Amino acid sequence: MFSTNKISSAQEDLEKLVDDVRSALSSKDLDDLPEIRQLRKRLDQGLGDVQESAIEAARHAARQTKEAALAAVDYARDEPLRVAGAALAVGALVGFLLSRR
Repeated sequence: MFSTNKISSAQEDLEKLVDDVRSALSSKDLDDLPEIRQLRKRLDQGLGDVQESAIEAARHAARQTKEAALAAVDYARDEPLRVAGAALAVGALVGFLLSRR
C-alpha cells in the first residue's frame, strides 16, 4: 500500500511535469499549429479526467475507512470483554516495555 508521502510526492511530480508541458506549449509561436491546439485540448481533458479519478479514489478510501470504523464499533459492541482483554494485554505489554528502559 502506498504511503501518503509517496502519493503526495508522485502528485507533486506529476503537477511539475504538467506545468513544464503547459509552459512549453504556451509559446505564442505555436498558436498557429493545429496540432498544438489539439494537444493542449487533450492535455486539459486528460488533467480533468485525472482529477476526477483522484477525487473518486479519495471518496472510495473515505467510504472504506468509515465502513472499517463502523465494523470495529460493532465488534466492540458485540464482544466487549474481548476488546477489554485485548486493551489490557496491550497496556500491560507497553507498561512492561516502558519499565525496562
